[in-house]
Amino acid sequence: MSSLKPYDAVLLLSFGGPEAPDEVMPFLENVTRGKGIPRERLAEVAEHYLHFGGRSPINDENRQLLANLREQLAAAGAGDTPVLWGNRNWAPFTTDVLREAHEAGARRVLTVVTSAYPSYSGCRQYREDLADALITLSHEGRSLRVDKVRQYFDQDGFLQPVADSITEGLRSLPAGARIAFVTHSIPDTMENASGPEGNAYTQTHLAACEAVAARLGVETVPEWDLVYCSRSGPPSQPWLEPDIGDHLKQIKQAGATGVVVVPIGFVSDHMEVVFDLDTEAEEIARELELPFVRAATSGRAVEFAGSLAQLVLERAAAERGENPERPSKAGPGAWHDVCPANCCTNTRNPDRPAACGVDWVLPIDRTAEAQAGARQPEASR
Repeated sequence: MSSLKPYDAVLLLSFGGPEAPDEVMPFLENVTRGKGIPRERLAEVAEHYLHFGGRSPINDENRQLLANLREQLAAAGAGDTPVLWGNRNWAPFTTDVLREAHEAGARRVLTVVTSAYPSYSGCRQYREDLADALITLSHEGRSLRVDKVRQYFDQDGFLQPVADSITEGLRSLPAGARIAFVTHSIPDTMENASGPEGNAYTQTHLAACEAVAARLGVETVPEWDLVYCSRSGPPSQPWLEPDIGDHLKQIKQAGATGVVVVPIGFVSDHMEVVFDLDTEAEEIARELELPFVRAATSGRAVEFAGSLAQLVLERAAAERGENPERPSKAGPGAWHDVCPANCCTNTRNPDRPAACGVDWVLPIDRTAEAQAGARQPEASR
């Protein structure tokens, strides 16, 4: 028996991104649908992608991660379980991938999301898209159960590659350099609703930053801060601050001799990293004459895929009724497997269905039910 039973497949689920100039605007329209983002703002963001030939780096990053995850699961004796790849906002789309998995015989799927932290955009929105896909497939008479591994901001394979890259970067900078951990800014309202009790987005980021700082191979750990990038809301709406550009100016004025910029909030190099940090933030540092090093993300590291593989094995064991170890190397302890009802609330539409939570019940389409032989589709826990 495969060590991943009762699961028939693993789904690596990511954000998605365009791979050609003519895909940029349709992709951005998918990302922002229903959010009332002005067309001129989309055109402005499109220029970021066109700066790189209209191709986001995220897809190639995910292809490498997919290959690494398959290798790590095979090494653990689970190579007979298919590992699939789907996206929220661009091909291969989640619904299409799950439909193909069902056609291939899968009835239970375990999802690994390429977001390490709890928040609406980093967790619940993926769960909502999974719910949409399951409802669509139910209408087609396809019964699937989908679960999701826990958040992994506290895992060795996520933390250690970042620490190693920072250590290397510090060696190239003079004494007095600082560390700027950077993550995607979100609205204050989303931060207040993140996790089951609120503020989990910043709390888990700070826990990861502290764990990484403790792993640095340097005699004296430099001063570090958690700062933000990629704000996109209107000026009237409060978002998490300070912005990385403002922060660089502040630390230069305070006497910093250099900076290692660490995209701690990102699993892989995608547009917010290669444009907001590698392009805009580096240009600001150059103008300030502030030596600048950008640390690597964990996504391509074999150790990272190894940690994801262990989380997959852990969840499968738990579903078989075993009692697996649940290691956590940052924060107060391992994150939950199944999201509570009030976890990372959708403040715009709190009643929108979200899979992989205790309150998730798949609506039954009676026509599909009849086509499926009156079998009620299974609900994801």
